[in-house]
Parts: sequence; C-alpha cells; structure tokens
Amino acid sequence: MNKWLFSMLVILTTFLMGSSFAIGKIGLSYTTPLLLVGIRFSLAGVIMAIAVRLLRIPHPKAFFQWIKIAVIGSFQTAGVMSCIFLSLRTISAGQSSILTFMNPLLVVIFGTIFMKLSYSLRQWTGVILGFIGVFITLGAKLSFEIGSILAFLSAVSWAIGTLLIKKWGNEFNTWVLTAYQMLFGGIILLMGSLILENPYFRINGTSISIVLWLAIMASIVQFAGWFYLLQKGDPGKTSAFLFLAPFFGVLSGWLILDETINWYVTIGGLCIFTGIFLVNWTSSRKMEAGSLETSLNK
Repeated sequence: MNKWLFSMLVILTTFLMGSSFAIGKIGLSYTTPLLLVGIRFSLAGVIMAIAVRLLRIPHPKAFFQWIKIAVIGSFQTAGVMSCIFLSLRTISAGQSSILTFMNPLLVVIFGTIFMKLSYSLRQWTGVILGFIGVFITLGAKLSFEIGSILAFLSAVSWAIGTLLIKKWGNEFNTWVLTAYQMLFGGIILLMGSLILENPYFRINGTSISIVLWLAIMASIVQFAGWFYLLQKGDPGKTSAFLFLAPFFGVLSGWLILDETINWYVTIGGLCIFTGIFLVNWTSSRKMEAGSLETSLNK
C-alpha cells in the first residue's frame, strides 16, 4: 500500500474518531444526548444493513447469533456512546475523548482477569503509565466529576465490547456485525431516550448536518477507512495509531469549542497516549491486534 495513501487514511480515520466529540457537543445544543446518538447509530446501522443486504453478504442464521450481536451492540454502541454524550454535558470534549480512549488499557486488564490472556512487560508498563496519565488529566484529584466518571465508564463498556467481539466475532462477517451491532445499539439508545429523557430535537440546517456528519462520516466512513487499513497493513502496528484519536479530540475541542487545555491535561494526555502506544505496538497478530481491530465498531 502506498505510504502516502496509508498516512492520509490514518489521519482521516483518527480525525473522524476524535473530532466527533467536539461535533457531538455542539449537537447537544439542539437535542438530548441519548436521542442524538440514538438517531446517529440507527441511521448508520440502517444504511449499512441495506448495503450488506444488497451486496448479499452472508447473514447469521441462528437466533442466538443475533442475540450475541445485540449484546455486543448494547456495550459497543449503546453503552459507550450514551456515557460519552452524557459526559459532554459536564466536562470538555477533550477530556472526555482522553478518558474514553483508555479502552485499550482496560482491554489488557479485563483480558487478563476474565479471559486468562497474557501480556508482555511492555504492555503492562503501558497500562500503569496510562492510569497515571488519567490521574494527572483529572487534575490529580480523587473527587471526580460525574462527567469524568461517565467518560471512564464509556472506556469500560468499550473494553467489554472489544472482548466480546474477540470471543464471538469469528462467527460473523465483519461488515454484517458492524452494521447490526450499530443498529441494535441505536435502537437501545432511542428506547433509553424515551424512558430516561424528555427528548426533543430542534430541526434546522445545523442540527441535521451534525446528525448526518456523525452517522455517515464519523461512523460509516470511519469504519470503512479503518478496516481497509487493518486489512492492508499489519493490524498490530496499524492499531498503534489509535493514540492519534484522543489527540484530535483535544485539538478539535480547542479549535471548534475554544476549550482551554490545562497544563496537567496536556501532561496526562501524553502519558495516556504513550501508554496506549506501548500496549498496542507489536508486530505479532495476538490479542491486542485482534481486540483493537474489533474495538473500532463504535
């Protein structure tokens, strides 16, 4: 693969991941959090579901396979995105993105505890450094804001979703799994909005543009670009570029929302990025490659 094309796709996909935090925060001016992400992923899921049907890609036959996809969607889409967008009501887009992209670090911990996977000293060093970075990012305080807790829970849900895909993902075509876990997750989010919120949506050019951007560019295009990169390059080395996503999250929050970047957020973010890099950087095709490949079904 041409190195310039590879570099451009890496920048595009990680930019779409990171900038969705700032764009999503703007969207909260026009609608409620759960309704916004529910519309986003239901729309993206419907579009992708139609596409995989038209392309005649094999679908699951067994009922319990659909249940597995729904469970994955409840963690990978519904759990992650509800926590992210609820956190954006009280903390900055940059801080939310940093905490959310801790998920590779949590995958190592949960994988060791629940799936008896083994990791190298380098990867455990990355985990420790990442958690030190989180502590610094939060201003070295133990009294976390509700938004910080929610952003951390989004990373927890993402890590669980990653491990579930690691366990069940081989049963499904990647595109079919991506389409329907988004659709199931979007439906769960819409139901959650009806139960937990007083949903409203102010329809205008800006709100519609935000929804379309999040559904098409930040979901469908992002997935397509990233999966292409994983297929063409070494998955382990390619996945290491995930550390660019929280960087773009902080940068877009500063550029788009004029958010202040405190010195401790910068230092903590650098620790987290370095930790994620240490966890991911490998030439093997073991757990971290597979888990991070599947963690992109957000």
